[in-house]
Amino acid sequence: MTQTTAAAAVLAAAAPGTLAVEEVSVDVDGRTLVERASLRAAPGEVVGLVGPNGAGKSTLLRTVYRALRPTSGRVLVDGEDVRRMSGKSLARLLAAVLQESAGDFGLSAYDVVAMGRTPHKRPFDGDDADDRAVITAALDALGAAGLAHAPFGGLSGGEKQRVLIARALAQCAGTMVLDEPTNHLDLRHQLDTLRLLRRLGVTAVVALHDLNLAAAFCDRICVMDGGRVVTTGSPADVLTAELLADVYRVDAEVTAHPGTGVPHITLLTGDGPLRRG
Repeated sequence: MTQTTAAAAVLAAAAPGTLAVEEVSVDVDGRTLVERASLRAAPGEVVGLVGPNGAGKSTLLRTVYRALRPTSGRVLVDGEDVRRMSGKSLARLLAAVLQESAGDFGLSAYDVVAMGRTPHKRPFDGDDADDRAVITAALDALGAAGLAHAPFGGLSGGEKQRVLIARALAQCAGTMVLDEPTNHLDLRHQLDTLRLLRRLGVTAVVALHDLNLAAAFCDRICVMDGGRVVTTGSPADVLTAELLADVYRVDAEVTAHPGTGVPHITLLTGDGPLRRG
């Protein structure tokens, strides 16, 4: 089964969803980590969430999938307030890939991916033929079929990341939030993972540090700094030298990539482009 065929099989039953973050603020231990943040993702749209360390990206995503409660504002998935939904109902609509690794518990990679099927089953139900097909397809879609019987705790960081993304795919949800999904992945698997998101047609909000990847794969980019949304728009509108100076405090040259036309960022030192060696 090719990666494209496997991905189609995984999400065959899931229509792209909608996600709306409306004026969300998050206070933790007396500190405001996110202040009146809003963003929207339309069906099938991939929205990149970018910003420097401490900008509030992870906090905002944790609020979307209910790991944190907003101080004010609300999050809607398919028009429903996530705080008013049961955990099982939300998990059928929204899948999350987190920065934190899943616990080991002696599970195989297959077992970890199988956890993604839980929202679609009754308590104590085993995996039926349909579940097994989805689990296998999810692993195959991430190029991780060969890891199925390997102990999850013994995998490399990149292998674990691919398995956790496969687990999210196995939920067959129409909307996904992914917090640094390319973390620990080598260049090939970074590209394969983001290409897969595009092929699936799923609605996604993806936190990324690599701005060139965000420009290449995202329909729109939402920039955060100091807990606030600074701007949202197309990569060409958002990723400017002026914004990089204001938000990231770096000098950069932004040009159109000669092959794709998307913005391409080159960091500058005082003497020109940043080079190694």
